[in-house]
Amino acid sequence: MDKRITALIDNIEKVIVGKREVITKAVTALLMEGHVLIEDVPGVGKTQLAAALSRSVDGMFSRVQLTPDIMPSDITGFTMINRQTGEFEYKKGAAFCNFLLADEINRASPKAQSSLLEVMEEHQVSLDGKTYELPKPFMVLATQNPVETYGTYHLPEAQMDRFAMKISMGYPDRSEETAILERNEYENPVLTIGAVLKTEDIVSLQAEVKKVRAAANVKDYIVAIAEATRNHDAVKLGASPRGSIALYKAAKAWAFINERDYITPEDVRSCAVDVLSHRIMMSPKGKAEFGSAEKIIEAIVKTVEVPAE
Repeated sequence: MDKRITALIDNIEKVIVGKREVITKAVTALLMEGHVLIEDVPGVGKTQLAAALSRSVDGMFSRVQLTPDIMPSDITGFTMINRQTGEFEYKKGAAFCNFLLADEINRASPKAQSSLLEVMEEHQVSLDGKTYELPKPFMVLATQNPVETYGTYHLPEAQMDRFAMKISMGYPDRSEETAILERNEYENPVLTIGAVLKTEDIVSLQAEVKKVRAAANVKDYIVAIAEATRNHDAVKLGASPRGSIALYKAAKAWAFINERDYITPEDVRSCAVDVLSHRIMMSPKGKAEFGSAEKIIEAIVKTVEVPAE
């Protein structure tokens, strides 16, 4: 593993206990220039993970606590008249940063959620006939609670499709939870860590990830998995081509993290659930038989023929 990636993951582990694979998946999303949705019950470290990742890189960090009264302009910015010059001036919103933590994203109104669409897809803001580029790297880390639905707004499929990966923290085991108690005894551990990488390092790593190669049969394998989601009777709406592109990019990043300059079918399988599960809609049969989109993707991956390496 590249020493820069190792340093990044090790630094985040000073805050997040026993979740190295989850941390690695978040770093994978960063290296593929994607965004990540962290979905889990309250109190398991969703916000801590996002904060630890952002504090580990010497860049700009913004946090928006999304509530029904949040306006799109809070995220994208707005224009206003400068009383001294009499001219309109653009005031930047929270999106102008390297890492944007959208906490409890499903509590924002659909209007506020939609303000993130262009930001996440094109890394820019278009307002009043002008386009404003966001800094590089740029990543949205959004959190949401899948259990409590009162006072929330379901994320539309177009919004979900903008997230490269959806990951879950899960509960810690007993020894891990004891370690969490000890780390939080005197202060929040996320406040004790500093940056171990510069934004230039992340941009450089992202460029190296793009150079990772894939054989034709591996590309066909990715497409076959995406196509299988569209033809499975447990799925009402399958993954779009954006999903197969995301799986391709994620596999590249996963291969790079594992010190390879080429993708293997195992790289694809390792990322498939995190990349595709939030991009499908389950049919009534799928809900009854599998219970979750993750289980459906796992089943689909097992049925698609694996190409010879």
